[in-house]
Amino acid sequence: MDSPLVTQLFRQLFTHRAPQCLARGARPAVSIAPHARIHRRGMSSRRDAGETTRESRWTPRRNAFPHERAEEFDRYPMVTANMLKNRRERPKRVKMLLREFIEDSLYNPNYGYFSKQVVIFSPGEPFHFNDMRSEHEFHQQLRHRYIDFEDALDYHEPNDLRQLWHTPTELFSPYYGEAIARYLVADYKINFYPYHDLNIYEMGAGNGTMMLNILDYIRRVHPEVYERTQFNIIEISSALANLQQQGLGQSAYTRGHSDKVKIVNRSVFDWNIYVSSPCYFLALEVFDNFAHDAIKYDMETGLPFQSHVVIDPRGEFYEYYSRDLDPLAQEFLQRRHVHCESYPHPLQASRLMQSLRSLIPFRGSLSEPEYIPTRLMQFFHMLYQYFPKHKLISSDFSRLSDAVEGLNAPVVQTRFKRQMIPVTTPLVHQGYFDILFPTDFEVIMPIYQEITGRLARTYSHEDFMLGRANLEETQTKNGENPLLSWYKNASVMITP
Repeated sequence: MDSPLVTQLFRQLFTHRAPQCLARGARPAVSIAPHARIHRRGMSSRRDAGETTRESRWTPRRNAFPHERAEEFDRYPMVTANMLKNRRERPKRVKMLLREFIEDSLYNPNYGYFSKQVVIFSPGEPFHFNDMRSEHEFHQQLRHRYIDFEDALDYHEPNDLRQLWHTPTELFSPYYGEAIARYLVADYKINFYPYHDLNIYEMGAGNGTMMLNILDYIRRVHPEVYERTQFNIIEISSALANLQQQGLGQSAYTRGHSDKVKIVNRSVFDWNIYVSSPCYFLALEVFDNFAHDAIKYDMETGLPFQSHVVIDPRGEFYEYYSRDLDPLAQEFLQRRHVHCESYPHPLQASRLMQSLRSLIPFRGSLSEPEYIPTRLMQFFHMLYQYFPKHKLISSDFSRLSDAVEGLNAPVVQTRFKRQMIPVTTPLVHQGYFDILFPTDFEVIMPIYQEITGRLARTYSHEDFMLGRANLEETQTKNGENPLLSWYKNASVMITP
């Protein structure tokens, strides 16, 4: 456990209260404990090597780039997350694009958030919604199961920094997975059966629950399709890949699907196998953790500047913006300009507001940051290159609460002693913070279509479930239906 981080969190945990931060961008499903917001404050007057008199160890860096150290920073090498993936210690004396910093923070195999910290909540037995009086009772039962789940984890291995979160797949198992399965089977029978097998690829499969729910449903309801089904998981986390494999191999959980499943432990961006046959590609609650770049615009000229991160000898972070855009950021901005007729833009504010912003100290002449989904665009290229006949089924959050400053900005949060703590910058200690972004489906849909040559359609989470889920199974006695009313901030994009 990283003692400096623990000390910082412990000292600041109860000093300020803030509105509830939504777990994984969902509605406030589990109010286990009040949330607190961290504010970094001075903890020591002693300076470390490389620290100037103008700096304080716990002072926020984003508005105070130390120009007297620019020459020192200029000597640091530019690195990428891929270059750091074999490192066991967090890098120092380097600089990188913001998307590479975020990628490294989330996915580094040795210290990344998803590699070491994350536990996905599983409620155990499915909830019996028909026996509940109301949605409120579901909320209460979920709260108790959450506590019991973490109590059991703490009994074996106490951990104040455990990152525990939930997904709709787990909360509404098996009903959510069965809704996806109904869509898959219906589309498969119309377009491919019996001339092609039902090939399913799932990226970031978590505990493997979606896979089991889909295969259980197909075997039970459509045995003729089950005989033609093959399920493939592409999982970047070794721990989760092992968990998925164990779920298939243990007698208590094996459901006869072992011969139907192949688990590939690698990043989807390292995929190099050409799949020529028709297939379905599931990307559920994964777009939100794809790394983004940050762009600011000159409020006079409109020219874009791209965010870079410098990490000094003490591991402190500094952000600076450069007029030199890397090719991926340039490509996204160009594609959006061509294919999106309207979208929010930091420069759409009135000239008066821009002038007022320019008077605020340290803001200079640049706009607020805009976070652009460059990694998601790379994923679309990967689909086009290796899965040319795919049909995409994706779901993610279209808006988030408690985001940091900026357009399309992420929520950055961690858990400490079972309390969710949102912070105000993505420049955070690598591996201990979830960094999740909203997905603007109105922007990414035409870009997806242009890159892949595939059509796409977008639904709200509720509308998609209305047409595919067995709603009688998730309805409470008073007629409320949590499967429809939860995840109002989520959308579904599919290839029809």
